[in-house]
Amino acid sequence: MSDEKTEVENEEMTGPETGAETASDAADALDARLGELEQELETAKQDILYAHAETQNVRRRLEKELSDARAYASTAFARDMLSVADNLGRALEAIPADLREDEKFKGLVAGLEATGRELESVFGRHGIEKVQALGEALDPNLHQAMMEIPHGEAEPGTIVQEMQAGYRIKERLLRPALVGVAKKPD
Repeated sequence: MSDEKTEVENEEMTGPETGAETASDAADALDARLGELEQELETAKQDILYAHAETQNVRRRLEKELSDARAYASTAFARDMLSVADNLGRALEAIPADLREDEKFKGLVAGLEATGRELESVFGRHGIEKVQALGEALDPNLHQAMMEIPHGEAEPGTIVQEMQAGYRIKERLLRPALVGVAKKPD
């Protein structure tokens, strides 16, 4: 009997302590799990913020690309039309003054000049403009120097001859102006 009594006493003594330890262990486990869940929640919040920011960046980038596509969609066509404008200009320059006054050619000359004005008007409506060159300082972003010309009056680096007009569409360069640049005479 004394063995049974000892077991009961042992159980009574260890029982409450074991229960307290179990409750303490459970509370610690719950606290640890709560900490893990809070960390996961914080990570998920950060991921959502990053995803939202990335979505906004993608949307802005796509809006910009769409805007650029609309603004510059006609770039290739405009470049092709520049050769037409060049040829029309050369044709007008090639007509001698005496033929301009001839009654037989007045209609032809007037038609070519009207066509040139209309082409310039169409360019203007679509944001295509000539690059200023003569008398300007050489800007490698707008001009392509083809040769240096000795010139006593102009400052070195100043454009004194334009061989081919340059054009830009809105803010983009379609074609640089081909120019001759002044240099000090020898």
